[in-house]
This record gives sequence, structure tokens and C-alpha cells, in this order.
Amino acid sequence: MLMKKLLEQLVWFVLVGCAAAATHWGTTVYLVESGHWTPALSNLVGWVVAFGVSFSGHYFLTFRHQHKAWRSSVVRFAGVSLFGFLVNEMAFVSLLHWTRLSYEWVLAGVLVGVAVFTFVLGRYWAFRDRTQKT
Repeated sequence: MLMKKLLEQLVWFVLVGCAAAATHWGTTVYLVESGHWTPALSNLVGWVVAFGVSFSGHYFLTFRHQHKAWRSSVVRFAGVSLFGFLVNEMAFVSLLHWTRLSYEWVLAGVLVGVAVFTFVLGRYWAFRDRTQKT
């Protein structure tokens, strides 16, 4: 039963994560290409927009069985997401500076790299009720 639940969480995590990453990436690219914003500032706005997709999807789908109160979860998840974004932004800006890769490819790679970290902290901390076993 535990493996089935974990597998289900992983599937939902990937689906929600892909939706949030596509939102983040699409918003960032749109702002750079159409709004002529800098990639770094566009990345920040992309993260803010994607946060709503990510939290809602993970709270109502990925980690719905973990029964953590909404308010506690949003605060914890915001912390996880903000930390992940800071890692994302540092890696994004650094790679833009150190490589000749386009910002679209750098952002895609960074978003994938931060995803594993988000799953682990979401499952074992942000959405977990202390009275519940893993």
C-alpha cells in the first residue's frame, strides 16, 4: 500500500510539476520576448505565477492524503518554494553569465534540477501532518 501511494504521489508530482514548470517557463519567455524584460526579473515573475499552480496542484492532488492544514501547508510550501527559487535564480543567473546557452535552455535545466528537492521537502515536511506516518 505504501509503494502504491508513493507511486501515485510521484505521478501527480510530475504532472503538477510539469504544469507549474511550463507556467514558469512560459511566463518568463513571454516577458522577455514580448515585454522586453530582463531574464532574471522575468524569472522572478514566472516563479510567482507558477507558485499558485504548484501549491494548488500539490495540495489538492499530489499530497491530498497527507491531511495537513491548508494554512500551515501554504506557509511551509512557500518556504520550500522560495528556497528553491533562490537556488534556481542563482543557478540561472550564473549559467547565463558563464555559458553561451540561451536563457530558455538554461531555465529549463534549472527547473528540472530544482524539482527533486521540491518533492522531497513537500512530501516529508511541507504537506506532512506530524501525527501521520509516511
